[in-house]
Amino acid sequence: MRFHERVLTILCALVLCSAGCTLPNNPQEAENQPAVQVQLPRASGDHQVLSLLEDPELQNMGEKIFFDNTLSDPPGVSCSTCHDAVAGWGGPDSAVNLAGNIYPGAVPTRFGNRKPSSAAYATYAPILHTELEEDDVLFVGGNFWDGRATGQILGNPAADQAQQPFLNPVEHNLKDAAHVVACVEKSAYAGEFAELCKRLGLDKTLDAPTQIQLKFGYIGLALAAFEQSGKVNAFTSKYDAYLRGRASLTASEQRGLELFENKGKCADCHPSSLGPDGELPLFTDFTYDNLGIPANPDNPWYRMPPDINPLGRNWIDEGLGGFLKTQPQYAAYVKDNLGKHRVPTLRNVDKRPDAQFEKRYGHNGYFPDLASITHFYNTRDVKPFIKHVGGLDAQGNWPQPEVADNVNTDEMGDLKLTEQEENDILAFLKTLNDGFEAR
Repeated sequence: MRFHERVLTILCALVLCSAGCTLPNNPQEAENQPAVQVQLPRASGDHQVLSLLEDPELQNMGEKIFFDNTLSDPPGVSCSTCHDAVAGWGGPDSAVNLAGNIYPGAVPTRFGNRKPSSAAYATYAPILHTELEEDDVLFVGGNFWDGRATGQILGNPAADQAQQPFLNPVEHNLKDAAHVVACVEKSAYAGEFAELCKRLGLDKTLDAPTQIQLKFGYIGLALAAFEQSGKVNAFTSKYDAYLRGRASLTASEQRGLELFENKGKCADCHPSSLGPDGELPLFTDFTYDNLGIPANPDNPWYRMPPDINPLGRNWIDEGLGGFLKTQPQYAAYVKDNLGKHRVPTLRNVDKRPDAQFEKRYGHNGYFPDLASITHFYNTRDVKPFIKHVGGLDAQGNWPQPEVADNVNTDEMGDLKLTEQEENDILAFLKTLNDGFEAR
């Protein structure tokens, strides 16, 4: 977490306390407490981009594109194949999750190399940029685990991200932007798409390649607009209701919140407090970290043929540093960012359709459950004391990190949390799932 955000969080807490604003600790207090005025955060982008993301027609078009499984070659894969509401807009196939959480694409023998990020709350990520903190250059913003969807093309990282899976041979497997546009223009909503392009200013006197790029841009913006809608960015968790003064936390959840914000150091990278103007928290500071996660031996990427994965078993996930290698303006910062991945939102971190549904954690799906990654944060650098958690080696230790450089040792690794304290943090994390109905 950046230093100025820590200071701001503390100041906000002091202001709330001095104003006598307390949140209820039991159901009776929640019933009697007047609702607290909060507001939604502001999505990333300038005035025009924000107006597009909030456009109801564009959101409606984006929803149709998002669930259209004809936009792949062969047909059968849609955005919702890897991002569905039942799993918090992450991977919805329990069997795939159990096997490693790396999803096949339209060609079923081809797999990617990382687990799908959640599509929820992605529109709030700022355009990838650098900030200076105590002589360190930090990268902030962008989408995908490695930040390669910078937002510099369409003005919002979620819009840039939305375009890329269509063209990825291990995902939708469409040939190029023209192929994507042609599929949309043959869809059941082709007429609506044509009208939308006209309203958004498509100049039909331009040459065909330029028109295709504009239409492809509208597709990316439409998908980001749907992701910006209340159907995806719902802000309906129990914790949201708690912050609004409409629900109370159990004793375990309350202890978990206290640990999350203090001893557990979770809020250092996943801020949990209202913003300066009452904005609901996003549970990410949009920075990048190397958590020291081991390579996932179940990752099917290692088995991909040389035309997909030229390095085979020797492939190492360099994260942000790997992307920065391709950016001339940032190439000098590659070494300091090897192994770092985007800090994800913790909203919907345990969202699942039923108790038997499998979810995995970490950018590569290494951890088989939320308890395992929580224990890893706590004990990565010492002897783990809970032996039944997943991810331990034959000697009962955590394996070595995939990338040993730049591992975060300041905010994790030896937190000295007890098993009960871990369980309380887990209880709190489960309050972050959307779909809570306040009574």
